[in-house]
Amino acid sequence: MSVLQTKNGTFHYELAGPQGAPVLLFSNSLGTDLSMWDGQADALSRDFRVLRYDSRGQGQSVVSPIPYTIDGLADDVLVLLQELDIHKVDFCGLSMGGMIGMSLATCAPDRLGKLILCNTAPKIGTQQTWDARINTVRDGGMAAVVEGVLERWFSADFRKTSPASIQGTREMLLRSPVEGYVGGCTAVRDMDARESITGIRVPTLIISGTHDPVTTPGDGTFMAERVAGSVFKELPAAHLSNIEAAEAFTLEVARFLKA
Repeated sequence: MSVLQTKNGTFHYELAGPQGAPVLLFSNSLGTDLSMWDGQADALSRDFRVLRYDSRGQGQSVVSPIPYTIDGLADDVLVLLQELDIHKVDFCGLSMGGMIGMSLATCAPDRLGKLILCNTAPKIGTQQTWDARINTVRDGGMAAVVEGVLERWFSADFRKTSPASIQGTREMLLRSPVEGYVGGCTAVRDMDARESITGIRVPTLIISGTHDPVTTPGDGTFMAERVAGSVFKELPAAHLSNIEAAEAFTLEVARFLKA
């Protein structure tokens, strides 16, 4: 793993896979870091040059003053690619990462080959729910929200049968810098791309989780109806479908990218 100093700040990233292979960029969800993609990176780095990074405010990347915006987080991606001398990528983002993908697809479509939007929506939550989350985290730290987040992110069955995955995600959330998490909350809170996604012309795969209470399959079909030519897949998972349904998720991503 490496750290890169850019004009937008310091970003932690990992680049692995065969030289000359197509670059596949993963963008993480709010409160996580690039390790959330470990399962996909291990499987896909045989055929792709896999680039993962910690979003602004997450993991070991820069924690800057709030507010953050999704367009600003998308600009971080473009700056990272510029520094790494990578012109075009296939992009896979989950939740907040998917919102970043929507922004890139509308503001810099020439930088994307294919787009994968996972467990995301063009509008997530309400002003009131995000403001309440922000206040809770500021008062009590990440420990004040972590158990509720885990309940939304994973189905009850998965929480019972996969304690190691749950504990790993819990620890990742607890490591999340409070100010960075709050910044991510502001970015997601203020994003509304329900109209602008109709302009996406990049080949797009949309993945939803059957049991996802955060970004429901209804959100996925909403996007699929508005993004011309998109493909919609529903997996038996809650919000972090890449972890709960890891094998099926990776298979769908690989199938779409190789088509």
